[in-house]
Amino acid sequence: MIYTTLLNIAVFQGIILSAIILKSPLFKSIANKYLAYAIFTLSILLLNLVFEIADAFSVSPFLRFIDNIEWAFILPVFIFLFVVNQVNHPVKNSKKLLLLFVPFGYSVIINIINDLSAVAGLYDISNSGIRLFDILNQIELFFAITFILTILIYTYNFIKFIKDKQEKQWLTVLWVMVFILLFSWVIAILVALFLQYDISYFMKILALLATFLIHWTSYIGIYKYKLARDKAGINTLLSNGLLISYNNLSSDIGNEIEDKKESLTSDNHHFKKLEILCKNQQIYRDSTLNREKIAEKLGISAGYVSQLVNTITEDNFANYINRYRVEAVKEMILDSKFENYSLLAIGLESGFTSKTTFYKAFKKVTGKTPNAYRKSNK
Repeated sequence: MIYTTLLNIAVFQGIILSAIILKSPLFKSIANKYLAYAIFTLSILLLNLVFEIADAFSVSPFLRFIDNIEWAFILPVFIFLFVVNQVNHPVKNSKKLLLLFVPFGYSVIINIINDLSAVAGLYDISNSGIRLFDILNQIELFFAITFILTILIYTYNFIKFIKDKQEKQWLTVLWVMVFILLFSWVIAILVALFLQYDISYFMKILALLATFLIHWTSYIGIYKYKLARDKAGINTLLSNGLLISYNNLSSDIGNEIEDKKESLTSDNHHFKKLEILCKNQQIYRDSTLNREKIAEKLGISAGYVSQLVNTITEDNFANYINRYRVEAVKEMILDSKFENYSLLAIGLESGFTSKTTFYKAFKKVTGKTPNAYRKSNK
């Protein structure tokens, strides 16, 4: 009972999520469209198992047609198309990609022929005694063994083109789960065919994995893309407010600051440049910012950067940069233009790399969590 309930929830959730991704402007992109198709296909695979458990095929034989189609042929195709569009690889525009749908189309045609022949009472149609249907079904099995695994392995080669660390991580996890699911399915089919083992229990375990995959994709998909949209909106607002880019330090800065004798005080020539980089150019928004990048911009060594910050601020480099990030977050929390954006998105766009580091640094500086700070300033 609990098992069937989990499957039903996953099927419902998968279909609803697919519809949301396809219809909502929030997810409007070609890549997301293929992700929706993949989730829907996985939901259909689970729905077939639900029908089998409920003995729906006996009550409504026409449903058997849905079960006979090997949806596993098209699932890796949608995953592949999702990845290549997500990384914006040129291969996404190739017309040859239509060939990826050939195994699925072949499977549909073969199953239609098998169903019609069963109804007509036909099977052996060759005078030589060779069963044509057996040959066609063996070709389908060949596709299952070679095509599914090949397309999944090929897909992984494109994940390496992703530059964003978090994006690469979630796509890799998605790929691993899909690969384990389909690889196990192929192995189970081979075991059933050649060793005559009952694999029904194992298939139920795979169904649980598929259920988890849908739940996980639902959470990560909705959460991740909402976060991505928030970050994009915050970045647009912040960029519009900048008069100069923080990527390049103007050569005029050095001319505007009196070249005094180097001393480890707030009047230090290089420290003033660092302050300008942070205050005016918001260089702290770069989540990969480190001493080496600062040193390159200032024309000094990374060790000297640490010496400057440690001596003048009486704190380390990481805390120095994080204070600027926290101040930026505080300003955005108090600005009504950012009230509809999530706190995590604000923190990440301010340069923090994760929720943990963001909340820890914010509480260290303000004594409050970001949530508490927002509530106290409403």
